[in-house]
Order: sequence, then C-alpha cells, then structure tokens
Amino acid sequence: MSTNGKSYRSREWLDTPELYGWLRRAAFKAQGFGEPAFEGKPIIGICNTWSELTHCNAHLRQLADAVKRGVWQAGGFPMEFPVMSLGEYNMRPTTMLFRNLLSMEVEESIIANPLDGVVLLGGCDKTTPALLMGAASADVPAILVTGGPQLKGNWRGEELGSCTDCRRYSVELRAGNITEEEWAELQNCIVRSPGHCMVMGTASTMAALGEALGIALPGNAAIPAVDSRRAQLAETAGRQIVNLVNDDLRPSKVMTPEAFENAIRTLHAIGGSTNAIVHLAAIAGRLGLDLPLKHFDDLSRTTPFVLNLKPSGKFLMEDFYYAGGLPALLKEISPLLHLDRPTVTGRTLGENIANAQNYNPDLIRGLDNPLDPEGGLAVLYGSLAPGGAIIKPTAASPELLTHRGRAIVFEDHEDNEHRIDDPALDVSPDDVLVMRSSGPIGGPGMPEWGFLPLPKKILTRGIRDMVRLSDARMSGTAFGTVVVHVTPESASGGPLAAVRTGDEIQLDVPNRRLDLLVDDREISRRLEAEKTRAPHFKRGYGWMYSQHILQADQGCDFDFLRAEGVGVKAPA
Repeated sequence: MSTNGKSYRSREWLDTPELYGWLRRAAFKAQGFGEPAFEGKPIIGICNTWSELTHCNAHLRQLADAVKRGVWQAGGFPMEFPVMSLGEYNMRPTTMLFRNLLSMEVEESIIANPLDGVVLLGGCDKTTPALLMGAASADVPAILVTGGPQLKGNWRGEELGSCTDCRRYSVELRAGNITEEEWAELQNCIVRSPGHCMVMGTASTMAALGEALGIALPGNAAIPAVDSRRAQLAETAGRQIVNLVNDDLRPSKVMTPEAFENAIRTLHAIGGSTNAIVHLAAIAGRLGLDLPLKHFDDLSRTTPFVLNLKPSGKFLMEDFYYAGGLPALLKEISPLLHLDRPTVTGRTLGENIANAQNYNPDLIRGLDNPLDPEGGLAVLYGSLAPGGAIIKPTAASPELLTHRGRAIVFEDHEDNEHRIDDPALDVSPDDVLVMRSSGPIGGPGMPEWGFLPLPKKILTRGIRDMVRLSDARMSGTAFGTVVVHVTPESASGGPLAAVRTGDEIQLDVPNRRLDLLVDDREISRRLEAEKTRAPHFKRGYGWMYSQHILQADQGCDFDFLRAEGVGVKAPA
C-alpha cells in the first residue's frame, strides 16, 4: 500500500514474503536510497533511448534528470533504465528493421520490472513509435517526452533544415552547381545543436502526433531541444506521471479510436511524414484497433493542409514553436477534432488548447486560408498497388500528380546506385523511375530508399523532379513526386515485381489511382516466372523478422504483437 492508501503495482515486487522482496529493498539501498525514498511511493520508470550513436537523442540524459526532479517533487521514486536506441544516420540497412525489436524491449522492460508508470524519452524517427508501441502493449500509465528539434541551420545567411536542405544541396552538387568545398562548408552549418531534424520529418511528425493522441503534454512537439522550456516540460511530465498512476490513466484509455482520428487529421494538416501512416497503424494494432489505409485517405479529403513548414513549405520547427506550436494548430483545426478526448494532462484535448494563440498566421494557416484544401498525404490504389501506396502531394510537383510515363526499372537499391548516372541510361524527364526489392522483406526492413535520385543527365538539364515509385519508404524530410509503400511489395509477389522497363505507368493522384498499363494475364504470367530470391537472414532476430513481418498497410509490425481481435493478413 502507498502512503495515500492506493495499492501500487510495484508492491507486488516489494511486499512479498519471499526472500526476493527483501533483496529488492536491499538493492535500492545499495544505490544509496534510504527507505523514505521509495517506501509507499509509486516507482516511475524513465525509459531512455539515449545514445551517442544517435545524435538526435544524445541530450536525453539531461532530460532524464529533469524528469527525475519532477517525479521527486510529486512524491514518486524515479528509476531510469536504458533501451535500444535507433539512429537514422548510423544504423544499416535501416532503423525500421529494428523498430519492432525496440518496442519489444520497451514492453518487456516495463512488464518485468516493479514500475507503476513510465516516462518515455525518444526523439529520432523510430524511437518514438517504438516507445509508444511498447507502452501500448504494456498498458501501464505512460507519458511521451521527445527530445525536441534542432535549432535552425544557417549557411551564408540562408536558413537551412536538415535534412530537406541536405538533399536539395546534394542534388545541386551532383548537377555541378556547387563545389565540393561549398558542400564541405555546408556540412558544418546544417546541424548546429542537439535534437532531431528541424523540418516536418518523421521525428517532428511523431512528436506532433503524440500531442494529438493525448499521450504527450501540450507543447511537446516544437520546443527546441536546447530551449530551457524543453527541460521544464520534462520536469512537468515527471510530476504528471505520478498523477496518472494515482488516477490509473493508461495508454488504452488515452489512445482511443477518436484520438487516432485526431492524430490522422493532424498528420494531414501538418503535411507530415509518410512514415507516420505505418507507425500509427502499428501503435493502433497494439491496442486492438484497426486503421485501414482508406480511413487515412477519407480524412485527407476533408482535412486542409495548413502548416507552412519544410519540406512542404518554407518555415522550420523553431519558427513553429514561436508561432504557437501544435496547440495553436490544433485550435485552428478544432472544428474537425474530437475535443472531448482525455489526455495525459488530466484534461481533455479541448481544454488543453482553449487558450492557445497563433502568432504567425502565415506559418499556421486557418481552415479558411489553407495551403491546400486537402491533407498532406494521399492513398493510391490500382493494378500496381492493390494493397495501397502513399504519396505526399504537398511536397510533389503539381504538374506530375496526373502523369503517364514509361517505366525505367531498377531491380534493387544497388542496381539504382550503379546505373542512375550511367551516360548510357535511356531515360527522359517524362519517364517513371521504378525500384523494387525494397519493402519490409525485400529491403530488408523497408529502408528509406524511396527518394530515388534523378539521373545526372536529367539534372544537368535543370530538371529537379520526376515521378518515382517503389515499395520502400522515404524520409519525412524528402520531397518530390515520390510514391512509396507500394503494397504488396515485390518480394512477396506484388505486381511491382512484374514491371519491366518500357511498360507504361499511370499516376492519377486526384482519383487516387496507380496503374500498370499491362494486361492482367501478362502481369500474372510475369509473376509466375519471377525467381524467388534467397532469404536475407538465416538466424537470429533477422530470421524472426522475416518470418513474422506484416506489410506496410498493417504497420510493418510482427503478426504476433498485434492485440487479439485485430485482423492480421498472413505474411507472404
């Protein structure tokens, strides 16, 4: 029992007649904690994805200290523990291969230990969804605190956002418009503080969606990583998690179907990362909720795109915070939201944003003055993507959203790297660049290879966009007329495996179509003749991954991790 009469989960570990109850108390004392530190108090886990190999999360130790202050202030007993850290820059072939592994570690760490509540510290792209997936499965009171965006980059007076502008300038380097010396100079200017990418990439998107879901505190999405208010927010989270434990407010009570609808509308309104569709589907699946792709597209049709932020606009996350952050944006789109949903503040979403102010109407637009009347993402279907495919129209070239062109096929990422700049490559600006063998199984892990480079011979003509499609993902920082998540993937026998160079492909985003203009019988014949590739893994986690991974439309989770009752399509 606690000092306030509440029975905490942790007491099952400490108040037991067996020897281990005595030893657990002795172990706390071995770390210098006297009995008043923990006796009768809720034990709060601080689940930390800090790592020097993950530069986005390299400051999370300091945030953990702030969380601890808050827990102590509220009468709890904080215990920090590490989990795997997934860094986009260093991990190969992709962090997505390991997202589910991290989620399992989070779930099992929470369940196995005497924790009454947990504060989840993440930041880099896959750390945030993995934390939420694990916490959803464990269903112990939880609050998400992300590390915040980097400060704006600046090169020769131009404000830069990683890695949208990294990609833009890398194209100019290949086109011969900047020198190697300038490229090296830019490298020192673009990432100038701790934190995650400061554009609306996957990290910023998932931090924002945490707020919209109600599992993160208001303001979490946009406070810069080095701003003192980020530490203040972490301290507040430490205090509030103790309240959630006492009120038994669990993730399953916060992340409801209506909360996911709020998150999806927010995703469209901010022009968020295509990766968020995969992550939201996976988080929902852990809670027994199904999020079909059609639901994402239906909400896109009725949710205007209102956030003027790179890669789909001109501002950066630091500007977004000064403009009022996500609370201000949510207030602007509040007629579209379920405002009565509970959140980890103990108040409803509507109460959280009631006093929010929009200080920059050019950055955060209103429903009457959107950047686009429809949302930032669209779902395509057709003979090439019977299970769906994703495009971000807000970051695409408008003239290419309806396009018919000849396919230029690359068998895989390696083939693309070897041939894309070959002077002998027969390619024109009207062609469609196609890459396969890059999905969950084929990649493996569905890497962020979908932002296919344009051939150098095209770049030198001043052209900066072509239609590109694959079963890969793309970074949320990327831009262009890029179709990703083509499902089923080619490695599982999807129609993408049947595409041949010279075939015609029809893209029709307004009508949500993606079609291979080849006779159905010919497609079937080609698929039957396809050779089965050797598996990537013969042992360990990779082998388990290949046996149980689901396709992109089901969140790329493992079939055995989704909650009972959620429809699961068997992996190919």
